[in-house]
Amino acid sequence: KPPPADAAAASKTTPAQQAPIPVGVVQLVEHEALDATVKGFIDELAARGFKDGENIRIDHQNAQGDQATLANIGTRFVSNKSQLIFASSTPAVQAMARATKTIPVVATAVTSFEAAKVVKSDAAPGGNVTGVSNLSPIAAQLDLLVEIAALTPNTAKTKPIGVVFNPSEVNAQFQVDRFKAAAEKLGIEVLTASASSVNDVPQALNSLKGKICGFWFPTDNVIASAAATVAKVAAEAKLPVVASDSALVRAGSLASISVDYYELGRTTGEMAVKILKGEADISTMAIEYYPNPVKKYNPEMASLYNLTIPSDYAAI
Repeated sequence: KPPPADAAAASKTTPAQQAPIPVGVVQLVEHEALDATVKGFIDELAARGFKDGENIRIDHQNAQGDQATLANIGTRFVSNKSQLIFASSTPAVQAMARATKTIPVVATAVTSFEAAKVVKSDAAPGGNVTGVSNLSPIAAQLDLLVEIAALTPNTAKTKPIGVVFNPSEVNAQFQVDRFKAAAEKLGIEVLTASASSVNDVPQALNSLKGKICGFWFPTDNVIASAAATVAKVAAEAKLPVVASDSALVRAGSLASISVDYYELGRTTGEMAVKILKGEADISTMAIEYYPNPVKKYNPEMASLYNLTIPSDYAAI
């Protein structure tokens, strides 16, 4: 006996009538750069027809900088049968890659996916992880700092450059190694100090004062979370700061050549849409890179140091 007409009609639901697709979103910690990637990702999904509360259901989690919490979030996403995961930061994507080998994971705010050991190679990921790198032009940042330090009162071009970072972040260590290599080519010494948490940052910064001509900072979640402290210590010591993250410039550092984190999120969202629509195989989606670094400077800090910043830098 055929089913009633209304039952037959009900069985032929459209995609919009089906249960929303569960999508996991995780960031390591709350700070400007990572917040911007999440907003960009969600905005891009919505712009392409995947709207939270309609045809997708976003579960947004923040690990508050805790590795154990990241692991729990990964377990949560797997248990809730997420169909896709967005991870912002290197520790976040590493945790998600450990949690699942089958759910597609797209990520950003990751400098090198290969160095983080979540893909076989950046060109051919070969698994369930891909995304958009936040690698910024490190050699150009070094050149800018050398130029600024030579013009800054009470500094000497011959002094080393100071770097504070969290060595347990693969993302940060990768950038510092590149920065040192670029500095070595110019015959410039680099002095480093480690900060494993926000509480370590003041002591690490102060340990380098008097020995250096200026600071350079990689994209590093500990440093980003302590942006105001970084700016305060550097200003008190009259030491210029060039950073890989423009959020530090907004907080009071001098200048940056950075990627746009909101646009990183949007580009990662584009990749996610292709996966959700079945238009792409994540294992063959190469890691992408941001093509247009943004040059920013803080006018207040430039005035403090009595510096004229190159004309192609925009005031923040």
